[in-house]
Amino acid sequence: MSTQANGNVGIVIVSHSPDVAKGTAEMVRQMVGEEVPLAFCGGNPDGGLGTSVEAILAAIDRAWSEAGVAILVDLGGAETNSEMAIEMQPEARAGRIVVCNAPIVEGAVIAATEASGGASLEAVRRTAEELSPA
Repeated sequence: MSTQANGNVGIVIVSHSPDVAKGTAEMVRQMVGEEVPLAFCGGNPDGGLGTSVEAILAAIDRAWSEAGVAILVDLGGAETNSEMAIEMQPEARAGRIVVCNAPIVEGAVIAATEASGGASLEAVRRTAEELSPA
């Protein structure tokens, strides 16, 4: 569990590639420092391309904030597994986790920047999703 005391929305990055997930998280950290709870996961349990519901659950725990968690994903399978991870959460927690329909790198940076200013989960999601074409 995260011990973040600032109450900012947490960010989770889920990619099919461990390198993309880690690199995106590094960009977020460089932009916003330690202002937001942040976690990432990528790859399947065998180290190849893919995603894992278990890894996503663990990432949600690491980035958990009472303000909520915004998840950024790269491809459909990451979104599907993230939705499954949300469904496995206790009801009180599940309602405070959203998957953003946004580009993973740009969306994560923008979402984290918004979160670092104390924005609500809905504002974080809305700002990230403004990056997507209509």
